[in-house]
Amino acid sequence: MRDRLEAFFAFRHFGTTWRTECIAGLTTFVTMAYIIFVNPVILADAGMPISATTVATCLCAGVASILMGVFARYPIALAPGMGLNAYFTYTVVRGLGIAWPTALAAVFTSGVLFFLLTVSGIRQKIVKAIPDSLYAAVATGIGLFIALVGLKNSGLILPSNETLVKLGDLHSPAVLVSLFGLALMSILLLWRVRAAMLLGILGTAVMAWATGQAHWKPMATVLSDLRLTAFHLDFRSLFKVGLLEIVFVFTFVDLFDNLGTLVAVTRQAGLMTETHEIPRVSRILAVDAISTMLGGLIGTSTVTSYIESTAGIVSGGKTGLTAIVTGLLFLLSLLLLPAAGVLPASATSPALILVGGLMASHAAEVEWSEPVVSIPAFLTILTIPMTFSIATGLSFGLIACALLKLIRGDAKRGDWLLYVLALICGMRFIYLKQI
Repeated sequence: MRDRLEAFFAFRHFGTTWRTECIAGLTTFVTMAYIIFVNPVILADAGMPISATTVATCLCAGVASILMGVFARYPIALAPGMGLNAYFTYTVVRGLGIAWPTALAAVFTSGVLFFLLTVSGIRQKIVKAIPDSLYAAVATGIGLFIALVGLKNSGLILPSNETLVKLGDLHSPAVLVSLFGLALMSILLLWRVRAAMLLGILGTAVMAWATGQAHWKPMATVLSDLRLTAFHLDFRSLFKVGLLEIVFVFTFVDLFDNLGTLVAVTRQAGLMTETHEIPRVSRILAVDAISTMLGGLIGTSTVTSYIESTAGIVSGGKTGLTAIVTGLLFLLSLLLLPAAGVLPASATSPALILVGGLMASHAAEVEWSEPVVSIPAFLTILTIPMTFSIATGLSFGLIACALLKLIRGDAKRGDWLLYVLALICGMRFIYLKQI
């Protein structure tokens, strides 16, 4: 059985081991486990029971990640997406006055639409239509995005009305703990310790607890609470209200967020081919679509691939076993929810900063001397972290690339889908002003 599993996951081809994949899966889990607490809090503002959405978050993340590992065999973990959960709550439910069961129906419908686009091959063609120059730009931009999130969560940078951001209080004990973690992980990476990220996170967590900078509040949640949101979808109101715009937004934003994450993760892991193709991409996209449908069914916002998967990849994860381990840990969290939350932000933030730095190395792959290449790449890299949106950054890059090709007279018949994508992105900025 062991030999069959190693052959199934191509251990020999990737030069990996059980220990490496398990450490990578654990690393991915600890860097994205915050979603267990953040997602329910956001959905609670939509009027959804926090106990039910907590269970739904763990269940969706667990099942979706395991499905990705088994069916697509990629080290990509999934969970309810940040940004889309905020759109669900603050734009759809609170902004438009739509009841959350109707919003869940919109999420499920977007998943069905995603699945149809996948089985018809349209989503795969979209992946191929992205210019090669934007692959490196997306990976770099997401690296800066991750680093910015880490800097913000650690307190190393703070918002400022005058300069947008400013240096945080370096005398703050929480910031000092984050700096300790940054130094510890850097040293471990310098020494080429395979589990550098995981050991650094755990070591920083110990320091946070020892210095009183970590606080734990037990969560009273039981699995049966899921009944409060599961299968409460209101399709009648969805079609009655005619919320095509909402379904389109869920579909569009998830498409480009997922695409950007997919490009960044596969590139970082060295899984993309020399022709910039992603093996088994149809399976990856199908898992994403099915996971979104599952989220709508049991009571959470859109489920999507997580860029934090790169933390596991940096730790050596190359196969689907990494995602399976992450998924199993999310399912285990269902039984340990009262004891969850022992890892403070100061422990995981340094890992995000360093992962972002490692991903920024892809900027060297951009042909900066060629304006048709460098301008779209620069806009993509800049706008992903500055707008806190992978979809927005990729949209800027696609529009700029299409316009510059047209202006220089490089338009080709084979690039028709690129121009369609650019047009859709332009419509997004003109019509959908709220995202």
